[in-house]
Amino acid sequence: MTGIRTLTTAPPFFGMNVLFIGDIYASTGRNLVASHLTSLQAEYGVQLTIANAENSAGGFGVTPQIADELISIGVDAITSGNHVWDKRDFYEYLDRSPRCTRPANYPPDLPGKGLIYVEARNGIKVAILNLQGRALMTPLDCPFRKADELIADIPAGIKVRFLDFHAELTSEKVAMGWHCDGRLSAVIGTHTHVPTADSRILPGGTAYQTDCGMTGPYEGVIGSDKDLVLKKFTTSLPVRLEAAKRGGEFHAVLIDIDENTGRARQIERVVRF
Repeated sequence: MTGIRTLTTAPPFFGMNVLFIGDIYASTGRNLVASHLTSLQAEYGVQLTIANAENSAGGFGVTPQIADELISIGVDAITSGNHVWDKRDFYEYLDRSPRCTRPANYPPDLPGKGLIYVEARNGIKVAILNLQGRALMTPLDCPFRKADELIADIPAGIKVRFLDFHAELTSEKVAMGWHCDGRLSAVIGTHTHVPTADSRILPGGTAYQTDCGMTGPYEGVIGSDKDLVLKKFTTSLPVRLEAAKRGGEFHAVLIDIDENTGRARQIERVVRF
């Protein structure tokens, strides 16, 4: 496939460079972001950094303090998913922060927004969308129809448009990529915490990857302590899960976007240890 390679040296930069960091999990994930973000932004000419932070508080939810911490070290916008509701003190923060999103297909009277606008460091205004899948997850409004509504609401002059699609099934994520091809600059999947090897530019100019992968501890089970998860699987008893501590990996994608057309030109996987 064209337009794909794992980052080893700095690629050529033509336009708008967006870095998206996959599900930040617990303190291990936060420490990885703190360790690598500044150098990556400088090395690859990043103008906008987006991060999914719904698991950043011990693996379950996000707090106002953690969100502020991530923004202070260089994250420009925060996306989320089903775990955004785990910490009640974050509800009010969702309403007052212009940099945080929650999936737009939850009921409209809940706190927060599923479409926000953030100005990148080069002055370009970017639309950031957040949606959640329905297959094997909480029943919600149709994410495909909601995507249509959100896209219709974006002013025509805003060409750079990014969607974090937080979903369980690969098929649902792939379908969303095709559904939005040519209308969004990028559709990147989150939630399953395992990076997929299908980074590509779709025919309409949309950068796509089924799952960005987790930024957190890989010596566990999708972030949780492996012994506790094994106990849960082998006994079927309720087990209180805790975050794993070892095997930290930073997973992200870097997307080169033409800010005049909104079409993606290149997508790169970024992995650091």
